[in-house]
Amino acid sequence: MKEQTPFAEHGRLTVKGTALCDSHQKPYQLKGASTLGIVWYPQYINKAAFETIRDWGGNLIRLAMYTQEEDGYLSGGDQEYQKGLIDTGVRAATELGMYVIVDWHILSDGNPNTHKEEAKLFFEEMTGKYAGYDNVLYEICNEPNGDVTWEDVKAFAEEVIPVIRKNAPEAVIIVGTPNWSQDVDIAAENPLEGNNLMYACHFYAATHKQGLRDKVQAALDRGLPVFISEYSICDASGNGDIDYGEAEKWAAFMDERRLSYAQWNLANRNETSSMIRVESEAVSGWQEEDLTETGRWLKERLKGGSGDAESKIL
Repeated sequence: MKEQTPFAEHGRLTVKGTALCDSHQKPYQLKGASTLGIVWYPQYINKAAFETIRDWGGNLIRLAMYTQEEDGYLSGGDQEYQKGLIDTGVRAATELGMYVIVDWHILSDGNPNTHKEEAKLFFEEMTGKYAGYDNVLYEICNEPNGDVTWEDVKAFAEEVIPVIRKNAPEAVIIVGTPNWSQDVDIAAENPLEGNNLMYACHFYAATHKQGLRDKVQAALDRGLPVFISEYSICDASGNGDIDYGEAEKWAAFMDERRLSYAQWNLANRNETSSMIRVESEAVSGWQEEDLTETGRWLKERLKGGSGDAESKIL
């Protein structure tokens, strides 16, 4: 009997109101892991690694391609090599019947308009290559930050989204929000026009607590579809102590509202948010001794239920 993968069962996704829905028009929760910078930890961009996430109960991989950090796409990195890593990741996820986010991972560049023209060229190429891949989502500006307003981000999105729509008219597009993708409530006051658009909220549980949950709730109340495209259970530095209490509150909050999520990060970097222990050389099939506390937490969370929005993980 042919394996029933997440994509085989749920198909192309659309946005209806605040809900991400599957091809049966039923709410569907994406859940999985985000890579760290793909150029720094390319060993985890492999089919067996993604299959391990799927075996835990995940259905999503986020491919984070930094734009302006060390060896970034626009800061001296080998662009063809990085696009090759994205291709490896997209094809691996597709073969496994998983969903995958192609993430234009701005960070130190702050304002997405800094590299707007480069972003348009990148997404034109990516959507041309993956036009027939209904499991691919596009995240167009990871974390706008600094002196950046929603009006700045919206202006960027209004130029980039039409480029994507030429080749991928129905793809789900995730738009970052100011203040490191936290100001979803502000975006809700003046949202973009168009279909299948979602808005990123990122949190780190030891730093971002009820105040940020209140902002997400305010956005949802105004009809804004929110996607938790990056989070972890430590503080906002990606390091420091884990706040299990807040992590559990966030988990319940996301599941009750059927919010899709990608946990940061699939790597063995020496920091709390990495899922793999720095001593581990395993690049897939991780055992308990290979996982950090963060990795174990995600594994248990994913194993707690299916991707169906009706299921409760906690």
